[in-house]
Amino acid sequence: MSNYEPHAWALSYFEKCRNALLPTPLNLAPDLSDSELNQLFLSMLSSRLLDLRSRLLQAKGQSFYTIGSSGHEANAAVAAQLRVTDPAFLHYRSGAFFIERSKQLPGSTPIYDLLLSFTASSDDPISGGRHKVLGSLALAIPPQTSTIASHLPKAVGTAFAIDLAKRLQLPGQWPNDAIALCSFGDASANHSTAQGAINAASWADYQHLPVPILFLCEDNGLGISTPTPCGWIQHSLSPHMQTFSADSRDLNQVKLAAQAAATFVRTQRKPALLHLKTFRLFGHAGADAEVAYRRKQQIEGELEQDPLLYASALLLARNLHTPTSLAQCAETLDQQIARVADAACSRPKLTSAAAVMHSIIPKPKHLAPLPANAPREEVLNFDKHNLGKAQHMAKLINWTLHEAMAQYPNAVVLGEDVGKKGGVYNVTTQLVQQFGINRVLNTLLDEQSILGLAIGLAQQGFLPIPEIQFLAYVHNAEDQIRGEAATLPFFSNGQYQNPMVIRIAGLGYQRGFGGHFHNDNSFAVFRDIPGILLFCPSNGHDAALLLRQAIQLAKQQQRLVIFLEPIALYMTRDLHQPGDNLWARELPTLDTPLPELGAPAVYPATGDPQLTIISYANGLHLSLQAQQQLAVQGIAVTVLDLRYLIPLDIEKIIQALGAQHKVLIVDECRRRGSLSEELFTALHETKPGFFQLQRLCAEDSFIPLGAAAYTVLPSVAQIIAHAKLLLPQAALATSSTNTELSKELP
Repeated sequence: MSNYEPHAWALSYFEKCRNALLPTPLNLAPDLSDSELNQLFLSMLSSRLLDLRSRLLQAKGQSFYTIGSSGHEANAAVAAQLRVTDPAFLHYRSGAFFIERSKQLPGSTPIYDLLLSFTASSDDPISGGRHKVLGSLALAIPPQTSTIASHLPKAVGTAFAIDLAKRLQLPGQWPNDAIALCSFGDASANHSTAQGAINAASWADYQHLPVPILFLCEDNGLGISTPTPCGWIQHSLSPHMQTFSADSRDLNQVKLAAQAAATFVRTQRKPALLHLKTFRLFGHAGADAEVAYRRKQQIEGELEQDPLLYASALLLARNLHTPTSLAQCAETLDQQIARVADAACSRPKLTSAAAVMHSIIPKPKHLAPLPANAPREEVLNFDKHNLGKAQHMAKLINWTLHEAMAQYPNAVVLGEDVGKKGGVYNVTTQLVQQFGINRVLNTLLDEQSILGLAIGLAQQGFLPIPEIQFLAYVHNAEDQIRGEAATLPFFSNGQYQNPMVIRIAGLGYQRGFGGHFHNDNSFAVFRDIPGILLFCPSNGHDAALLLRQAIQLAKQQQRLVIFLEPIALYMTRDLHQPGDNLWARELPTLDTPLPELGAPAVYPATGDPQLTIISYANGLHLSLQAQQQLAVQGIAVTVLDLRYLIPLDIEKIIQALGAQHKVLIVDECRRRGSLSEELFTALHETKPGFFQLQRLCAEDSFIPLGAAAYTVLPSVAQIIAHAKLLLPQAALATSSTNTELSKELP
């Protein structure tokens, strides 16, 4: 072909084949038929030649990600022992696995698909040009990016969810007898996320809970430049589960080990480890110069251990090829890949921000119908003596969860202590008694595993409602939200989603209890994650409506919603005076309309408003106290409760503000990194020069223990003082200057 340019390694390989300069096979692979061997070889060779073609394309600026599969190609033999309906969460060195699995689905075009991904074409069938990923909806391969173990928790969650769907007799994305595969490297095995996922699988298995997952550790002995100690994987991972081992130079051994491992997991519904000895060739990636950290003799020695060379030698030893025909086969395939690469390079790319962002927010083809509500009397019968009475927020959230669990048969509540204890604050009380241990899951103490389980449940078609006990604890696992759950629609071009409602108890004002880890007043980590929603109710009535709305959005629109619950307001009943019961609410009826998404709640002034306070959660509670005290002084104030914190709907906020241009933002989070920064900026950008703004925030401090906590959080007195700064002196002179400010309630 014209303009055909082979890689230097490919030229050398063709010559080795032509001259039979190949290693002696370790055996003749008696358990592999001729057709099996030929098919595995072609998958392995295709993967290798694609790696090399990607490097040639990169040199021309046409390919953008050169971490390849060279030396790991024997994972094709693992793919051959699994089913196309077994979800596979793949390490980035799994090109041969992907190609081999494609052969189980007639009409697949894996070479073209991978080259479209390498060249970041918008025609890429999995990511739409957003990243080089191995993924396919039809092949049950959710896409991963640079996996450093972050995919293990959701793989464990998926395995658990497969059998949970069977126990609950619910349809799932994967069949009842499916198993999950999760591949990773030996260096990634040391990551705390990997250790946590393996521990979670073992923890569940120890209690005889089915977790049919096959962990595939592809051990090449290196983490970029850091060697893995010899024998470390066996020492660290094998004690946790049944282990099968193979050397990737021996395809017969790989087949038998993979076959035995898959059969064990499928029949026993238990986790297992397949430890596959591999060899990393050509460095970690295209820009990696191995000579900087490895001896030349080491590099050359590993090139001689190349599993592809051993597979090639096996073809000759079995007389399936002559040296000449083998070389010709390889060169013909390389020419074909080069032609396909030319075609892939000519395909369109993403050219606008709108196109790039198109898949950040899931776009279901149709809205899933909502199931009918169960009769409230039956659902809430356990607490019937309280029905019809005003209640605090915690109880109304609890009742709403009961209603949701009855309405949505696939809803699952999960988290530490959510079962018989009913959660730290009794928000999940009586759920397990009513809906059973298969739908109210007490998890181990590991936020990564809780969120990974939620992602796995979502993948299997459940509606997960995970609970994170305290906001500060989510930082242990934030990448499960940021790097896994939120990115999946983006990197799969909307083909995969993670619908769920993550309940998190947090924020401050807890009468000094617990210090920082129980009074974390920063949710900044969520503010820069594209595509998520964050709701934060301030009272029980809104909490019930917003939770219903969050669950509907997850069900119908496949959204990932974070539901931030202010702990200090869980049990609050009073607003202005002890015993006034003004913060207690009745449970909204099931036909109560849901709020307009993004619209703040308005607490109007008594009279012509002189300014507006914007706040949320505890700040809203304090602001309403300030509103009353300012009214006594003749100052009329409107208060807005944001409720919807991410993303801020600035148009709806400005609509609620109306003609009012004096605005005080009361934000209980820290001044640096708080929501007030975005709100302040957005108001100015939307209506330049119109607003006169003030911010009152918490100090840039962690929250201490005891009464000292209130020294770093906004108070009613501070709200009143900041409000007055926005008013002209003439207006202040006509107010009741002799009225003392009432002391704010703690």
